[in-house]
Amino acid sequence: MSAWWAAALAGAVCGLLSGLGIGGGTLLMVWMTGVAALPQQTAQGINLLYFLPSAVCALIFHIRNKLIRWDIVLPAALGGCVTAAIAAWIATGLDVSLLRRLFGGFLLLTGLRELFFRQQRDKNAR
Repeated sequence: MSAWWAAALAGAVCGLLSGLGIGGGTLLMVWMTGVAALPQQTAQGINLLYFLPSAVCALIFHIRNKLIRWDIVLPAALGGCVTAAIAAWIATGLDVSLLRRLFGGFLLLTGLRELFFRQQRDKNAR
């Protein structure tokens, strides 16, 4: 399979997951670094560009279904934009192997949290 078709298929699968709110961008990062063997910093940049149109498409439906709490979104987006800019600036100066370890650690901790603490969180939400 050519690189173009593989990227399109990975984007489609991750787009499906993004639309469901599962976090397709994280899986796209795993595909780009693990399968496509892209450097972590390159994959992060591509992932950010992938996220923009994907988020807009999903956001249209969430707004239409009145699932957005603007009183929460606006301050969160402001804080997120500021810290994302700072973190992106820091990431461009970090060693790629360190970025990969940090990302892998994040995925590991997230997976462990889902495995062992999901049921407890679900009970508290009820």
